[in-house]
Amino acid sequence: MSSAFWNPTRRRFLAGSAAIGAAGLIGMRPASAAVDWKRFSGTTLEVNLVKSPRSEIIIKYLAEFEELTGIKVNAEATPEQQQRQKTTIELSSGKPSFDVVHLSYHVQKRQFEKGGWLADISGFLKDPSLTDSSLTEGDFAEAGLQFAKGADGVLRSLPFSVDYWIVYWNKELFEKKGLSYPTTFDEMANAAEALTDASSSTYGFVARGLKNANVPVWTALMLGYGMTPLGPDGKLRTTSDEAVEAAALYQRLMTKAAPVGVSGFNWAEAQSAFLQGKIGMWLDGVGFAPPIENPDKSRVVGKVGYGIMPKGPKAQAAATFGDGIGVTAASKNKEAAYLFCQWVISHDMGARLLQAGAGVPFRQSILEDAKVREGVTMPSTWVDAVVGSGKISQLALPVIIPVTEFRDIYGVGLTNMIGGADPAAELKSATAQFEPVLARSEG
Repeated sequence: MSSAFWNPTRRRFLAGSAAIGAAGLIGMRPASAAVDWKRFSGTTLEVNLVKSPRSEIIIKYLAEFEELTGIKVNAEATPEQQQRQKTTIELSSGKPSFDVVHLSYHVQKRQFEKGGWLADISGFLKDPSLTDSSLTEGDFAEAGLQFAKGADGVLRSLPFSVDYWIVYWNKELFEKKGLSYPTTFDEMANAAEALTDASSSTYGFVARGLKNANVPVWTALMLGYGMTPLGPDGKLRTTSDEAVEAAALYQRLMTKAAPVGVSGFNWAEAQSAFLQGKIGMWLDGVGFAPPIENPDKSRVVGKVGYGIMPKGPKAQAAATFGDGIGVTAASKNKEAAYLFCQWVISHDMGARLLQAGAGVPFRQSILEDAKVREGVTMPSTWVDAVVGSGKISQLALPVIIPVTEFRDIYGVGLTNMIGGADPAAELKSATAQFEPVLARSEG
């Protein structure tokens, strides 16, 4: 890769995402007059955020919330791993230093539930003096509500930002081969192989091959076979015929149509390869799109399609990850903290998130607002992929405490498959290793 082109480290990606979308906000709405925004004037809130383009948007506009409510906000944004450690330690103590916490649903949901760390906010949502009438459960993508509610159906956080997995595809390479965007898994695999020409270093497909990072690719494919890694009974379904078929498809794509060395690829390496213009399809999160349309970083500006995940043999599903924001159970300022959470996921803040390319709101009304879409710096087909994915969204990782161990153990098996190992044997071995880990965590 030419040194003049972009090296997408996570830090540069985050900084670049935050800088995108300098266009002014279109589609602003006044704060609801029915809500008594000044009711907790004089209160001070401590807010614990994950450092990301999303928290940068929150911090950038904090003065607006303070002016609207008279509430002083002290917000701290720390890198993801540090934030997770800090929240676990403080919340476990029962005396956290913060009123509001930003959480990664696909990693922390079950841990937060088991600890009883978040306040029940379902009553607040139904209170017209506390909640804008436009904010209803029905406005959230289904996966967002699944994330935000506990097994008991109680709402303990507000869905903030979602990452749907889509297929980025190089329209120029497809046209050269006379191919159209695949509508099924079979078509996707066949197109990937047809686009591959190792002699010109052109490959039909790229995704994460690196152990741990690669697991969501497999589970995203598994959804198309009508299967999830964990059943409703809490038992692993990772040796089912469907799980094995999804792993075999992963193996096929990654051995017959992916670049050499893909077993060492995380999202950054996959993105870097796609930006060079020699990759037909890249499967990953919709939030990684902004650099694609930046001529300083990409050779494929204007040549990329943003596709909803093709249909599997049994279902069409967009693998879904996301984060939320909630009030700590220990907070002495729960209602004021809830007002802050509500502001974070408000129409205007969601519009800013989307227009900056910094994230995708879980609220469908924001995504479907024509005025908001006018201000989006990404192509309209990107927004179409977001909206379409929201309608078929499904959680792609099991909601368990040891999700990192799940990814570590199965990730090794998937990397072995890229090296030629048998999918059924690898999944059987990984499941035998992981079962006792899961049993201990739930005990």
